[in-house]
Amino acid sequence: MSKKYLITSALPYANGALHLGHLAGAYLPADIYVRYLRMLGKEVVWVCGSDEHGAAITIRAKKEGISPQEIIDKYHTLNKSTFEKLGISFDIYHRTSEAIHHKTSQDFFLNLHEKGDEFEEHFIEQYYDEDFNQFLADRYIIGTCPKCGNPEAYGDQCENCGSDLSPLELINPRSTLSGKTPVLKKTKHWYFKLDKHTEWLKTWIESGVLDGKQHHDPKTWKNHVLGQCLSWLEGGLHSRSITRDLDWGIPVPLPEGKGKVLYVWFDAPIGYISATKQWALDNNKNWEDYWKGEDVELIHFIGKDNIVFHCIIFPAMLKAHGEFALPKNVPANQFLNFEGQKFSKSRGWGIEQHDYLEEFADFPNKEDALRYALLRNLPENRDADFKWDDFVDYHDKELADNLGNFVNRVVSLTQKYYGGQVPELQIDLQDKLAEITALIQRFSEEMEAFSFKAASQTFMELSSYGNTYLQDVSPWNIYKENPDSPVIRECMFICLQIVGILSLVAHPFIPFTSPRLRKLIGLAPVQNGDWTALLEKLENGVAILPNGHSIGEAEVLFPKINDRRDPSRLDIVNRQKEKLATILAAETERLKQAPAATAASAVTTNNELPTLKDEIQYEDFAKIDLRVGTILSAERVPKADKLLKLQIDLGFEERTIVSGIAEHFSPEELPGKQVVVVANLAPRKLRGIESNGMILSAEEPDGRLRLVSPAVGVSNGSVVK
Repeated sequence: MSKKYLITSALPYANGALHLGHLAGAYLPADIYVRYLRMLGKEVVWVCGSDEHGAAITIRAKKEGISPQEIIDKYHTLNKSTFEKLGISFDIYHRTSEAIHHKTSQDFFLNLHEKGDEFEEHFIEQYYDEDFNQFLADRYIIGTCPKCGNPEAYGDQCENCGSDLSPLELINPRSTLSGKTPVLKKTKHWYFKLDKHTEWLKTWIESGVLDGKQHHDPKTWKNHVLGQCLSWLEGGLHSRSITRDLDWGIPVPLPEGKGKVLYVWFDAPIGYISATKQWALDNNKNWEDYWKGEDVELIHFIGKDNIVFHCIIFPAMLKAHGEFALPKNVPANQFLNFEGQKFSKSRGWGIEQHDYLEEFADFPNKEDALRYALLRNLPENRDADFKWDDFVDYHDKELADNLGNFVNRVVSLTQKYYGGQVPELQIDLQDKLAEITALIQRFSEEMEAFSFKAASQTFMELSSYGNTYLQDVSPWNIYKENPDSPVIRECMFICLQIVGILSLVAHPFIPFTSPRLRKLIGLAPVQNGDWTALLEKLENGVAILPNGHSIGEAEVLFPKINDRRDPSRLDIVNRQKEKLATILAAETERLKQAPAATAASAVTTNNELPTLKDEIQYEDFAKIDLRVGTILSAERVPKADKLLKLQIDLGFEERTIVSGIAEHFSPEELPGKQVVVVANLAPRKLRGIESNGMILSAEEPDGRLRLVSPAVGVSNGSVVK
């Protein structure tokens, strides 16, 4: 049977608009990959949709003074429309509030319940708001984080330090409903026995073996994904509550489950299944063909905050149920920051997707300009940063100067020399396009390895090759002396073939420009299977644009932002910069107006910076061997509150290093981060573990630690001088 690809992207909560970081995390990478698979002629279905249950929805509804249903309708419509406008080509964008999802989730729950050994029931003490007469879900409780001191930590997670919490760990808890301190009352909940799945999960994650067969190659999984999973497994899995005391959600389908709903993180991933069911009904397909059987290729696109759910918890649920395929890969991205800081809706720091489309309404190619800027800075293996200056550079230097300029020159010269027709020529195309074919092969390998940023650079390298070749031949100079020169004919013929190839390679990245480009050279928009057809033509030396093929008139594909004659596009970008400058100015003024005690405290803190140590000679420093490494995994050291055991890839070997940073970083946030390591430090034992080196960190005046990392990604093992 032919392989079937089932691609999923994380279901976004329908409690707010999505910003550019969301787009770069789970949706743009998936769209690029799916478009590539379709070009290969693969049978692929891409599902996504709104996650419309959970306390986050009800909290947002309360803030806006409307019902949860109004909230989910509002944001489902907004996000679905925005995705469509940005070319995100889901096969279905579903909703977890649909009846088919409720039934699918309840049936899944009952299947596990009836097995008898997948659930356990517990009476627990849970916070209760006496003023509102209801138990409080985790997100209805706010308090001080016991790990970083953040006074606004939620009952399930501190969004400041990223630590997973339970409500009982919070210091000075208070209800988000009444604002008062809640009381503890007993309530019954169902727990999924995740711990019973530890052994097979560990084998599956580490070796890719499932039920004695090779399921996938773990070497193709990203280091930070494997690291986070192994950290969780080594830390020990525990039963997880899958029900909540709420009135918004999917009712627990048992008589004794009255007043309780399925926990949103139990029902949300099941949304991938229910969305596939709805798609199959709409398209007269069998949904099980895409979820069951050895020919299924299930791939989850998510952000790093969802790794554990998609690599441990959901796979355990699927296997416990039986028959379902498990993911072959989970190419989770890390986080995208905005101009050096985290996105913050409350501060207005960042830009939401729909706002971008509105504020850049008069910007030509606004969709592709954004897609390309995000693509060139995807946080594939480490956190990245979106900057407006980079947006301008990627657009002007790469899309306009490289790609757009090459296409424009080739089309203009073809019109001038040959009346808009591909010149007649018989040459060995395999030989002439050998370097292009090698780049195409590299591009394919990068796409299949989920290295989309590298693939975009190969895309530009193809265009650069064409530009260099055209410039080296300089047919305009030859034309002055000999308009009929065969050198001109060959040059233009080959350049036209390169433009034809670029029109196809562009499709996954800039899908709004690709059809314009193809129309310009007389080709139909990209169809399923076109990439496979291209590879066959290159292999057999068949022209992409044959002799006598007609092309259109030249046009400017990408008007530059930095254009002295037309500043309109630069004005749009500058308005965004001015908005950020205003925010920074307001924050600076707020600090100036802070109470004197606060200002005095700040001065005192600054004066507490440690004094310089004794002077050393260069020879002393030269003895230290500093290397760059990537953290593969991190776990807490038992009975040591300050210590983390790190596994670090130094390029030439892996090292175990014990570091006293546990009070500043959670184990889950470290895998994938690059650090600077003192690599020639003598080994020493800490809590019985041999530590082979030291990672460098900087201590701020308030005592917080920041890891010392290279500003841009460099090869593991690189020497720091």
